[in-house]
Amino acid sequence: MGTYASDLKRAFETAELIADAIGGPRPVPTTPLREIYLGEWEGLRTDEIAERFPEAWSRWVVEPDWDVVPGGEGAVPFDARVNAAVDEIIGNHAHGDVLVVTHGGVIQVALHRIVGRPSQGLFPFKIQNASITLIEKRDGRVVIAGVNDIGHLEPALISEVGPG
Repeated sequence: MGTYASDLKRAFETAELIADAIGGPRPVPTTPLREIYLGEWEGLRTDEIAERFPEAWSRWVVEPDWDVVPGGEGAVPFDARVNAAVDEIIGNHAHGDVLVVTHGGVIQVALHRIVGRPSQGLFPFKIQNASITLIEKRDGRVVIAGVNDIGHLEPALISEVGPG
């Protein structure tokens, strides 16, 4: 079994806790599993974005697209980064289980790739914090076996905020 995690604090600490709980290997900090970089929107609430960047926010509301985010990473580079990381992880583990702890946007990109669509910033999958998404490799194909499983969480811990 392999364990990988975004090197950002919350995800990496979560991966360490899971590894301790299951007696698994220490997580490998994996920078490409970071959430998308939101440039000038980084760290802002939606009301702040709407106030400071009204034109870009209006375009986002009409049709979400990472490319409208001022100074952001952009859709193509984000998709390429996530897809390369997923390919490397799958390539390193032809057999057995792999645990990956990452962020909602990264999970969205991975799911979009499996269904054959670019994400562009559109999030049709609900991904809550601490949820489980299961991707399996069967007969050379990658399939989605579960999305947003929160059955392991206490009801008080379930949030309805954001994509991840």
